[in-house]
Amino acid sequence: MADSVTIAELVKTARLDVYSGEEYLEERSVSTSDISRPGLELTGFFNYYPAKRIQLLGITEISYSKGLSHEELLKVMKQMCQPETPAFVISTQLDPPEELIEAAEEKRIPILGSKLTTSRVLSNMTNYLEDKLAERQSIHGVLVDVYGLGILITGDSGVGKSETALELVKRGHRLIADDRVEVYQQDEQTLMGEAPAILKHLLEIRGIGIIDVMTLFGTGAVRSRTRVSLIIHLANFSKDAKYDRLGNGTQDVKFFDVTVPKMTIPVKTGRNLAIIIEAAAMNFRAQSMGYDATETFDRNLNNLIKVNSQKDIDEKKQADETKKENQEALSESDNSKGKDDSKD
Repeated sequence: MADSVTIAELVKTARLDVYSGEEYLEERSVSTSDISRPGLELTGFFNYYPAKRIQLLGITEISYSKGLSHEELLKVMKQMCQPETPAFVISTQLDPPEELIEAAEEKRIPILGSKLTTSRVLSNMTNYLEDKLAERQSIHGVLVDVYGLGILITGDSGVGKSETALELVKRGHRLIADDRVEVYQQDEQTLMGEAPAILKHLLEIRGIGIIDVMTLFGTGAVRSRTRVSLIIHLANFSKDAKYDRLGNGTQDVKFFDVTVPKMTIPVKTGRNLAIIIEAAAMNFRAQSMGYDATETFDRNLNNLIKVNSQKDIDEKKQADETKKENQEALSESDNSKGKDDSKD
């Protein structure tokens, strides 16, 4: 987790223009993803002023400031320009008030701008800051993008995670991280994964060493980050272990507040793990779209049981009817024999 983000990084990523204070971009930083809209502050209410947040001014704030006198507006702007204030951002290509420029220059605070609407600027900055400042957890494993699904491959050291990832890359899929995967929560339902900066695009293969996947296979073979949708754990095959045979034994693993499904695949000589993981990814996508092969098997099995049960019922009914007919025929034969005996 990064403790802070410099305003220079924010300007580059959010594509902001610099109105003033360009020389202060590197020295100023922000440590929270919350953005402030200083509406009440313009009226002079400073009982609670989040000075450590980026201050975003839109059409409403700029329009209101135009109705204030020079002295009133300068006083308010000086109160808003605190030593810990990271930056001011003006949306919709509006011109910053001269009073703001004067007060910000005095406290060495940059003033930034954007042609986007206030809502878009707010969304872009919040998303970027949440990603950079989010708490991170380091996982031992390999993260690959298979058919658009982020699959985190875990397992004991030497089980074949990196070799499987290499085969997947050769088959047209993309590598995100090898050996160490940093995961963080993007929102209530999304877990993101990326590589540490020192391991980005690198893959370690025992006997060969470290290879640069982007150099060998091209830019289409790597991604910087992806959503973690499924965990596949590679385990050495054991006769005593029980493995899922029907596809209904998926477990859940919780990272932060997000749960991710996990399945275990036994590793055994002769098994093509890359193809198995591809099949697992396609099957997981099919399940997320409402199709479940296990349910189809259960339905077919139930139908077969019904057919066989009905067949047993029909056969029993036929046997009972045959028995009844035999009994009736035997009874008639006995009656006929009795009549013949009486004549004699």
